[in-house]
Amino acid sequence: MSSSQNTGPERTSPQMTSPQMTSPQKINSENIRTYVQRMASDAPAPGGGAAGALQAALGAALLAMSARYSTGSEHAADAAARAEELIPAALRLADADAEAFGELSAAYGLPRDTDEQRTARSRAVQEATAGAARPPQELIGVGAEVLGLARELTGWCNPNVLSDVAAAVEAARAAVATALVTLEINVRALKDESVVERLRAEAARGERAVEDAAELSRRIRERVQD
Repeated sequence: MSSSQNTGPERTSPQMTSPQMTSPQKINSENIRTYVQRMASDAPAPGGGAAGALQAALGAALLAMSARYSTGSEHAADAAARAEELIPAALRLADADAEAFGELSAAYGLPRDTDEQRTARSRAVQEATAGAARPPQELIGVGAEVLGLARELTGWCNPNVLSDVAAAVEAARAAVATALVTLEINVRALKDESVVERLRAEAARGERAVEDAAELSRRIRERVQD
């Protein structure tokens, strides 16, 4: 957090394999250390998609804190409440991503000894792949909301929290960029052109959000350096 002006309260140090999937733990049932340790293990999930969702949650949390340290603005309480709503939305997507990976792994693990089995397996893989595309698609939306709220805060927040708003922007940018990669991997494996077209439109939205985030971060840094 920067401290160039004293206009508000200071913050004190307050192609696909089929690994075996067990019943996934929920992110809300763990502390951050155990969740990160589980991500670092040889378990197939949580992985990159969940990490992106966690980034979005952290960005939203930073904005809630920043709004609460900007009590001179009439917008602060509303902004803090909106940011708080985005945190569980993002964390839910971390669990959804892990669950979708489990379903996709199960589909790839189906037998394929006969023509009937191969047809059933192919259909199941396509359905699971479309399902696996939903969490990153939704994450692009959540990340874009975090970025939109950050843009609002830059207009009226306590200058002492500008660096925290910038950190929220970068976290949201990482979330959306991660969602883009995850989405693109799933799009490549899909055969339904109508679904592919819809997901590519969402990916284009994500690309714009990443570019907007970079520009917003640059503007905040310029203000911090003034």
